[in-house]
Amino acid sequence: MRLLVVEDDSQLRSVIVSTLTALGHAVQSAQDGVEADLLNATHEFDLVVLDLSLPRLDGLDVLRRLRARRRTAPVLILTARDGVSDRIRGLDAGADDYLVKPFHLGELEARCRALLRRASGADTTLRAGGVTLDTRTRTVRAGDEEVALTPREFAILEALLLQQGRVVSKARLGAQAAAGEELLPAAIDVFVHRLRRKLEQSRLEIKTIRGVGYIIPHDPEG
Repeated sequence: MRLLVVEDDSQLRSVIVSTLTALGHAVQSAQDGVEADLLNATHEFDLVVLDLSLPRLDGLDVLRRLRARRRTAPVLILTARDGVSDRIRGLDAGADDYLVKPFHLGELEARCRALLRRASGADTTLRAGGVTLDTRTRTVRAGDEEVALTPREFAILEALLLQQGRVVSKARLGAQAAAGEELLPAAIDVFVHRLRRKLEQSRLEIKTIRGVGYIIPHDPEG
């Protein structure tokens, strides 16, 4: 797969490029919006990782120009922790997903894999404990039964499944589930409690790691 990484922080850009290259992708990079726009105009990419705060041309403008060219490559936007409005504008402009800085490289890898699977028409489901979450149709099933989740409950479950086997902090869950406002840690506890209740007929286990966050352990049976 051909990937483009657009990030003005040279150290972070180098780390992201190295991480994605190690996964077997052909990765090009750009350090500002003008360079990114030129690469998008002259190359076809399978995925674009795009920082929103860029010199010379804003990341949102890069995204809008990409979509204006009818390029359908999925776009993962990177944004600062307090940039809630930026995340909303990015998604409205045609981004497919976002990550809040600072982020775990494992989460970056997982979200890139999910976006590439979705774009290729491959399996878009995440599974654990008899629960299946489809990232394309935004549906959740426990066994044969569809489970109705709110958007925030879905976002939290998706974040935990993407990081299956790793602890996800309440701050990270709050950032992924926020829709125009920041969520307090106590609110995350409430949403996780509701998830457990709605999925209690399954084998899914959401474990509490006190003082840190939550984890869905690896499930070899799926």
